[in-house]
Amino acid sequence: MDTATVGRFEANRDRLASIAYRLLGSAADAEDVVQESFIRWQAADRTHIKVPEAWLTKVVSNLSVDRLRSAKERHERAVGAWLPEPLLDGDPMLGPADTAVQRESVTLAMLTLMERLSPMERAVYVLREAFSHSHGEVAEILDITESASQQHALRARRHLASERTATEVDADSARRIVEAFVAASASGRTEPLVSLLADDVTAVSDGAGLSAKLLHFAGAKKVSAMLRAGFKPTRAKHELLGGTPSVFAGTVNGSPAMIVGFEDRVVGVVVLDVVGDEITTVRGMASQARLHRVSEEWRRRDHGPPIIESW
Repeated sequence: MDTATVGRFEANRDRLASIAYRLLGSAADAEDVVQESFIRWQAADRTHIKVPEAWLTKVVSNLSVDRLRSAKERHERAVGAWLPEPLLDGDPMLGPADTAVQRESVTLAMLTLMERLSPMERAVYVLREAFSHSHGEVAEILDITESASQQHALRARRHLASERTATEVDADSARRIVEAFVAASASGRTEPLVSLLADDVTAVSDGAGLSAKLLHFAGAKKVSAMLRAGFKPTRAKHELLGGTPSVFAGTVNGSPAMIVGFEDRVVGVVVLDVVGDEITTVRGMASQARLHRVSEEWRRRDHGPPIIESW
């Protein structure tokens, strides 16, 4: 394959990855789909491809839908161990962020909600709302009628509209929220932490990959107890990590996040959904299978000073 042909694909790589990520909620799966699309691009008779960008969008979208429909994928998402894979803000895989809808479509909250949609509803919603394709273009990409595209979009919006969405926050606000959250969680006292949490707050954790299923907690008292236990330093935790990590404030998928770093890798991420001035959802991820891309991005960046130097 000549340099120009490879370059044409590479010019589209980030956009294709961001489509696949929104559809699949997994950076690893998105990378697999993009790589498969590159293989198909190599094998295609490109003399018959009039608009490469449209052709590649079609391939990536349909590969992602096929993966969502696969029996293996449905089983893995149904057994209770699936969470969206977190990405640091600024990661090109997050894609366009010019509008509120585009920014919301890549939050962990929305990626989780989109699990309720059928694969076709999810694809139409992503292509229409996050990438601004017309219904005619969506129909062409997904091999459906324009009327079907409109119906899938309507159903998707209805499914998603009734759910509470998080408040958008800027980087400075995110840092203040995380600093308050870390201080309250590490204080060892219940009252400061409960004051930050909504009464019906929920929390989910992957248990650092040690549990076959996700761990769920509901209510301010139970969530605060879980967080205080999680923040309590122990010899076992330090032995598991291989040392003493530091705690940083950051933004992950557009939401305030606590990032636990050790040497040149991320060993934990806690993402907060905030509505008004209350934390409504806490998502904790420490399984290294979920943090591979976050760690890659982390190594490329200046982290700034930690909130806690040695945890």
